[in-house]
Amino acid sequence: MTNVQLTHLQLDNYGPWTVTPEPRREMDLQTLQTRLFADVAQFVGGYGGYVFPTRYDNLVAVTNGLDRRAHESLQESLGNRYPITVSLGIGSGRRPADALDEASTHLHEAGSAQDSDRTEVFGGDPLSKTARSDEDLHVAHFDVDDATGVYTDQLNEYDAYLAIERGYAALARYLREEHGALAFFAGGDNVIAVCPSLSDQDYHDAIDHVRETATVDLKVGVGTGYTAQEAGMKAKHALEHCREAGVPVVRDRGGENPKLQIASLS
Repeated sequence: MTNVQLTHLQLDNYGPWTVTPEPRREMDLQTLQTRLFADVAQFVGGYGGYVFPTRYDNLVAVTNGLDRRAHESLQESLGNRYPITVSLGIGSGRRPADALDEASTHLHEAGSAQDSDRTEVFGGDPLSKTARSDEDLHVAHFDVDDATGVYTDQLNEYDAYLAIERGYAALARYLREEHGALAFFAGGDNVIAVCPSLSDQDYHDAIDHVRETATVDLKVGVGTGYTAQEAGMKAKHALEHCREAGVPVVRDRGGENPKLQIASLS
């Protein structure tokens, strides 16, 4: 059973700030966004969490392991180092999509993202230690079969990017609609999905859907853990076994030697 804690981070009044007192240079804004994402990722990663950019003025973090004080420290640190502030909403649930709905609702109820009076909102409560277990997080790490041979070494970079993006979009939409999972592009040809507890067949069905609708072939490693980082590392090991065994889905079933415990699926 999953018990996902998600944090929605939203820059306060960011749109108006970018054009006040006059429009700011685009590369300066891009630099600010990427540096802020890197700082948040480093901070949250220190607690075993994951962070993903959505529109860069909004970030989604998997924050199992971060208590209220940790969130407050992050918010304070960003406020001290950047010319903008950040509001936070926390939600939890068995389905990641439900947790994010709860987290975002805290921000919506506090005012608009472009409301100059809404500053450093903190809404929601982190999971208590007694509510957590070693199987809270299910992370699925997808990548494209032979992306280098099929796309990178054959197409110009933009067309390769469009092909990968087509597969990612099909996967993300399918997982969201069918299972309440949230999938994020993680660079190269990698997609990381935070999922509820899904069956082996569910993952095969997702891969089949992407092949049929986007003509992109995927494979996936799946891991479970107390934090996103723990589950994600198991998923990475499982994905390596996918490559070695030539199978599309591998689930890390734990054990002292994860590779020996991984069961490949037909």
